[in-house]
Amino acid sequence: MTPYAIIMKKRDGEALSPEEIIFMVDGYTKETIPDYQMAAWMMAVFIQGMTPEESTALTQAMLDSGDSIDLSSIGKITVDKHSTGGVGDKVSLILAPLVASLGVPVPMMSGRGLGHSGGTLDKLEAIPGYRVGLTEEEFINQVKEIGVAIIGQTRSLAPADAKMYALRDVIATVDSIPLIAGSIMSKKLAAGPNAFVFDVKTGNGAFMRTMEMAEEMARTLVDIAILSGRQAQALITDMDQPLGYYAGNALEIYETIQCLKGEGPEDLMTVIMEIAGMMLMMGGKADSVEVGKSLAQTALDEGKGLAKFKEMVAAQGGDTAYIDNPDLFPKAGTIVPVKAPRAGFIHGIDTLEMGMICVALGAGREMADDVLDMSAGIIFSKKVGDQVEEGETMLTLFTNKKEGVDTIVNRALAGIKIQDSPCQPNPIIYKVVNKDGIFDFS
Repeated sequence: MTPYAIIMKKRDGEALSPEEIIFMVDGYTKETIPDYQMAAWMMAVFIQGMTPEESTALTQAMLDSGDSIDLSSIGKITVDKHSTGGVGDKVSLILAPLVASLGVPVPMMSGRGLGHSGGTLDKLEAIPGYRVGLTEEEFINQVKEIGVAIIGQTRSLAPADAKMYALRDVIATVDSIPLIAGSIMSKKLAAGPNAFVFDVKTGNGAFMRTMEMAEEMARTLVDIAILSGRQAQALITDMDQPLGYYAGNALEIYETIQCLKGEGPEDLMTVIMEIAGMMLMMGGKADSVEVGKSLAQTALDEGKGLAKFKEMVAAQGGDTAYIDNPDLFPKAGTIVPVKAPRAGFIHGIDTLEMGMICVALGAGREMADDVLDMSAGIIFSKKVGDQVEEGETMLTLFTNKKEGVDTIVNRALAGIKIQDSPCQPNPIIYKVVNKDGIFDFS
């Protein structure tokens, strides 16, 4: 078995055996296979794709490069959720404590912001004192004791992924679906849950911009999970406009609290409740998704989700006074309303650009070592389908930057399309993906 022969086999469109995939991943991780051969192999994967069995073998090889967390001592079915990211996506912050409040443990390892997409960990760190860096023992004990933890990933999980991602980043294979799915699932499986729900975004603010790409990603993630012995389902949801009304770190914690008080916007709450229903069914607390949704709504109405969120924040060192009184969060020094240049109806929002505007305001990172401005971001007053009058505020920018704000305002104006005729927004949920296939959501 040689790298040359394996590269040639995949280049010619043949399926690789698990042993061949392990040979490449293990050799690269241990530095017996050089960058140039691994780059050639990953480009062949990018061009030719992988079967579900190959993708699962790739995931397993990456998983086996490091440690795994054993959650069996929790004694219950543990369920995690993963989103492919977007703008205003705070679903995990509301969903995890809500589901945990109904007795399904949610051990969640999340990430930081990536490009235009905000990160769950960055948002939680807007709460003073919140620790995302728990030890494995602390993580397991917290999930045992209160049913939920949201933390950052430990370096010992799937180290092959970090090495392979760094190479993908410079050889134009970042958007290979088998490689993306292997990266996601090796880390998710290493964290130990029994079941997963995937929220795969599609639209102009998503990494999967077309429905075809979203379906392939959702199908691949579900296949890998099931072939790895886990339960799994996915939703394909809309990211042609921001999710909810708030984008930015402390701003999204503020909207999270609103949602947990039962005051969340319809688009955001629709996604949360559907995934909650799936998680509760997988966790054995509901006979169907609809029953799970009903249980989740009752828990929300009774304040159980908010109470569990506070309990999680306190357990991880966060100051719960900010949950009781969100007005304690620091305010941006510069607040600029962006007003409609004409009357009409909002026909489109450039969601990718809105995410990049959040970065420019200070809510995201332009360089890896940038310090985030937790008060920066955007509040949207109008969404697709809404009517606006000339001079009416469409969105408001929050920043502490003194320079370049006028340019950002012009970018925001250019990112909103106003027309004379009424229009309807896209559906928020398009499709459901499970072991039986891909189905239209109804």
